[in-house]
Order: sequence, then C-alpha cells, then structure tokens
Amino acid sequence: MTHHNKDHHHHHESHHHHEEVSPDLSEKEKLIKLLDHWVKHNGDHADNYLQWAHKAKENGFQEVAQCLEEAAKLTHSITEKFIQANQSLQK
Repeated sequence: MTHHNKDHHHHHESHHHHEEVSPDLSEKEKLIKLLDHWVKHNGDHADNYLQWAHKAKENGFQEVAQCLEEAAKLTHSITEKFIQANQSLQK
C-alpha cells in the first residue's frame, strides 16, 4: 500500500506544485485561492486520464479506456462542485 503524504512528488506528464496558501489571508481568501487551484489541477488530471484512455483504446484495452473516460467524467463533476463553491464565496 502506498501512503500519500504532503511531502510527495507526483509523476505526471505535466508537473505541478501544490498551492501554498499564505497564513496572512482570511479563511475566505484561502478558500478562493485553493478552489481556483483545484479547478485547474482537476482539469489537468482529467485531460491526462483522457490522453491515457485514447492510448489504451489504441492498444486494444477497451475496458481500461472506459474506466479512464469515466474517471475523467467524474473528475469534471468534482470540478463543477469546486466552481459552485467558489461562486458561493463570491456572493
């Protein structure tokens, strides 16, 4: 079992860094900054899942491709929740 901690390194085709949030910001400002980051971060992951789904299809792994496409779809649903949360903070 792999443990996921904050001192990890991701191995992606495109690298990213986890957003550092200044302790000087209000909780609302921190949430807005984090939600913005998560929207982009999730979009990057969904794109990566779809790229690999395409590669899986090309190699005859139809079931794998379907799973990755579904993961991308679910990731987009999560992103919509982040957007809704951010819009709620903006009111």
